[in-house]
Amino acid sequence: MTKRLRRYSEEFRRQMIDLVRSGRTPEELSREFDPSAQAIRNWVAAAESEDGASGDWSEGERRELREAKAKIRRLEEEIEILKKAAVWFAREAGRTEPR
Repeated sequence: MTKRLRRYSEEFRRQMIDLVRSGRTPEELSREFDPSAQAIRNWVAAAESEDGASGDWSEGERRELREAKAKIRRLEEEIEILKKAAVWFAREAGRTEPR
C-alpha cells in the first residue's frame, strides 16, 4: 500500500515554522500535529533560504543584499575581462618591434 502525500496549506506551514523558531522541536510538533519531523525541518530550511537565512531581515535589506550580490558578479566579470585584455596587450607589445 502506498503512502498518500498530504498537502498542507501555506498558513499551516508558516505556523509550524513560527513554532520551531519560537523554540519547539520538529519532533514535538510531529507528535502533536500530523506532518513528519523531517517535513517540518524541510519547511524551516526552505523558509530560512527564502528569507536570506534570517527571518529578521526587512524587505529593503533583502533587496539590498540581492543588488550587492548582482554588483559583485558584474565586477568579477569585469575583472576577468580586464585580466584577459592585459594578457592580450602584453602579447601584442611583445610582437611589435621597438622604433
